[in-house]
Amino acid sequence: MTQAVLARWNELDADAAAREILPCCGSLAWAESLAARRPFATVEELCAISDAVWAGLAEDDWREAFDSHPRIGQTHARAATVESLAWSSEEQQTAVSPDEAAKLALAEANRQYEEKFGRIFIVCAAGRSAAEILAICEGRMKNTAAAEMLEAAEQQRQITQLRLRRWLGAN
Repeated sequence: MTQAVLARWNELDADAAAREILPCCGSLAWAESLAARRPFATVEELCAISDAVWAGLAEDDWREAFDSHPRIGQTHARAATVESLAWSSEEQQTAVSPDEAAKLALAEANRQYEEKFGRIFIVCAAGRSAAEILAICEGRMKNTAAAEMLEAAEQQRQITQLRLRRWLGAN
């Protein structure tokens, strides 16, 4: 299925290809740039070029991608597609805690992070518990703004890699 999806995507016009892949990242500049570099022969090639494109984007493009994510434990985002919200919900499954104290602690950590850095906390949440995510957030609060921007970008890169493979049916 993976090769069939990739082959079909390679054949789309550039606008359609960018729209289709956009939920994997949330940055229009990333999606358009990746679509412009087609065709890709393998998942590995697509993923490698995705990383290179992501690394070359401006911070505003990174922020656009960040805005496509809901806060941990929430279901809406500033700017997201239906598909990216569904993926976020799946990725956060282990982080959603029935424990009210854990929910409140995570909500407060999110609030403090946003107050300090001016954007939502981005973490590759797949497979992580609420306690792990809370500890990561607390640790990252010690970062400088510049260091935290790079860490958030790295987390987004990891999320994008997971989503690319999910989109292609490779996992």
